[in-house]
Amino acid sequence: MDDMLDAISLYWFTNSAASSGRIYWENKSATFAGPKLTLPVAVTVFPKDIPRLPRNWIEDTYSNLIHYGEAEKGGHFAALEQPEILVREIRTGLRALRS
Repeated sequence: MDDMLDAISLYWFTNSAASSGRIYWENKSATFAGPKLTLPVAVTVFPKDIPRLPRNWIEDTYSNLIHYGEAEKGGHFAALEQPEILVREIRTGLRALRS
């Protein structure tokens, strides 16, 4: 509860809530259509994320998918909800890029 109140307070006191929500407003009618990326991409899907992207769409859109993971719990705010899982997935996903 304290973490959530901290986040809300940060948006309120800095007057940045509107700008942080802008991406949602601008993309409210967006589809999953978009450019296909060839750069290395690591993806982790969280079970309660909205939208929950299907694996076949991810694989089709990111031809250089270097990691695909499915977290056991968490949602749209993974960094707040499941920080340990998110850090583990970032480390796993980017490990292939180390030289």
